[in-house]
Amino acid sequence: MQLGGIHHVSAITASGAKNHDFFTRVLGMRLVKKTVNQDSTSMYHLFYADAVGTPGTDMTYFEIPMAGRTYPGVSSISSTGFRVKSEEALAFWIRRFDELGVDHEEIRERNGRKTLAFTDHEGSRLMLIADDGSGVPYGVPWKKFDIPEEFAIVGLGPVKLTVRHPERTETVLTEVLNFRRAGTYPSDVPGMPDYIVYETGEGGAGAEVHLETRPDLPLERPGRGSVHHVAFRVSTFEEYDRWLEHLERAGFQTSGKVDRYYFRSIYFREPNGILFELATDEPGFDSDEPMDSLGETLALPPFLEPRRQEIEASLSPLELD
Repeated sequence: MQLGGIHHVSAITASGAKNHDFFTRVLGMRLVKKTVNQDSTSMYHLFYADAVGTPGTDMTYFEIPMAGRTYPGVSSISSTGFRVKSEEALAFWIRRFDELGVDHEEIRERNGRKTLAFTDHEGSRLMLIADDGSGVPYGVPWKKFDIPEEFAIVGLGPVKLTVRHPERTETVLTEVLNFRRAGTYPSDVPGMPDYIVYETGEGGAGAEVHLETRPDLPLERPGRGSVHHVAFRVSTFEEYDRWLEHLERAGFQTSGKVDRYYFRSIYFREPNGILFELATDEPGFDSDEPMDSLGETLALPPFLEPRRQEIEASLSPLELD
């Protein structure tokens, strides 16, 4: 069995309104679903993706208003990549970030690709990747905002995992999840081991995990801007059933089958404590809303719909202009 790449990345925000402004107005992504955390329904869950909510383009945020700052460290998903189509796009994004006051580094090469690291107002560690489109196909640019289509974000890129004991995570990636070791490149930190690149499925930026070894760091203390988990793509419900059997045979304690309505999930932690999810491509975000109005109203899966009045009363107003 082969996973299809990265399905989504889920992180934490202290302000849904500011988070929405950054990911839509600044980054030009589409809010494809405004819903709630199904395990804690007083918490918004916002999904940003390409124009049609393609699996592999989706960054999500849980709103936790009391979330404190993040103290970076190991056992973390320490960077999330976003794909753009060219190095010229990175030059556009530098100009845009400078105009809008977004903190960013200079363009530099990582793993043979030009990259631009940046942060949002909460310290989310993000990166644009100039990607030639090999491997996992691009998503569909969202054209509503003032970003030329040729420079738009077209999907998630590599995620970086920062750990103290890389061999433990490598075993899970290669021997359990069937990733392939695809290369190395120098660490951003002098004196630290090289990053190790793993890929799955068709490969390419949308199917990569970059493993960073940092024995010098403490355990991460997560807060606003930190990443909660990364999800990998499962093509069909049949494969989903087989993956659950495979993980349990391998000795993992899993969540079992979890129906998120827009996809089905399995959660488990790898030995360094990072939360992994396997999520199906089916059925998608248009299963309860028309494609042309995704994300415009509060969407609740059928099993939460009887509690709509209670849930809406527990949520703070969220203006999404």
